[in-house]
Amino acid sequence: SHVMFQCSGSEANDAAIKVIWYYNNLRGKPQKKKLIGRIRGYHGNTVATASLSGQPHMQADFDLPYGDRFLHVSNPHYYRFHEAGETEREFSARMAAELEALIEREGADTIAAFFAEPVQGGGGAITPPEGYFDLIQPILKKHDILFVADEVICGFGRTGNLWGCETYGITPDILTCAKQLTAAYQPLSATLISRPIQEALVAGSKKHGSFGHGFTYGGHPVACAVGLETLAIYEERDMVGHVRAVSPAFLDGLAAFRDHPLVGDVRGVGLIAGVELMADKATRAPFAPSRKVGVLVQNKCHEAGLIVRAIGDRIAFTPPLIITKAEIQDMCRRFGEGLDAAWAELGPEARAAAE
Repeated sequence: SHVMFQCSGSEANDAAIKVIWYYNNLRGKPQKKKLIGRIRGYHGNTVATASLSGQPHMQADFDLPYGDRFLHVSNPHYYRFHEAGETEREFSARMAAELEALIEREGADTIAAFFAEPVQGGGGAITPPEGYFDLIQPILKKHDILFVADEVICGFGRTGNLWGCETYGITPDILTCAKQLTAAYQPLSATLISRPIQEALVAGSKKHGSFGHGFTYGGHPVACAVGLETLAIYEERDMVGHVRAVSPAFLDGLAAFRDHPLVGDVRGVGLIAGVELMADKATRAPFAPSRKVGVLVQNKCHEAGLIVRAIGDRIAFTPPLIITKAEIQDMCRRFGEGLDAAWAELGPEARAAAE
């Protein structure tokens, strides 16, 4: 029902953390402060959001996670981590059971919120397994734990709906967004809060004489003007409709690479997808990290004129929302060239291991 403006996704999530702690103090639950993130989840680079994120390289030698308020559950990456014969729904049920076990172990009265991206962006464009959020949300409701949807990557059409929450049936208590709010032409982010939280902030302001939070450039008029124009353009050009129109070409084009000897899996939604590189498809045995196969594919794609991002041995695709079907065809052609070049350079030994 209300919005707080900041400059970056990190600040939006950091503001959400502060608001959650403030909210629980005001409603007489001062022990309810722990936050649950997910391994490989990404929520920002401040001390708090990097602690919440499940990215080891962002924490190593930064003395993070900071304190004991940050907890993590498994990465719901079905292809990588499902057990033999386990369906997506069964895998989701196992992830939900792990979450509930953590809550019971720590004590629900100590846990304030669960943070999740509808699609994990920084983790490698990882879509949730079937039924995942349907099983997670009732657990959070039962234990009075807030759900924060990090829509910094998914928001404004990326998944084929205005919000990733619409795509996956999520009803969050707080929603954060940035990036596409201004098409990245100006630094602007937002933390959207529900009415009960907003009412608590008002009560706190009356108690303390003011609301002691804000950023110098949060809601800067130039950034907000760009944001308003960006939203108008999205509506005028029906960008969500455009994403839906070109998404099949994008997803089918990448799915065709499942038969490539380097590719173990391809999954995506809307205009975001991840291509998993695998040494042995039959056993889902990955390449040794020292081989840096993802970086090799990334570099070969660059040589072919295509900019992609390697996240470990996973190639993430988040093309501009204005991409056309013809450009998607060209993208897939160049990606194929990059894959073939990487496969050729790996050498007989690595190729034999992958076969």
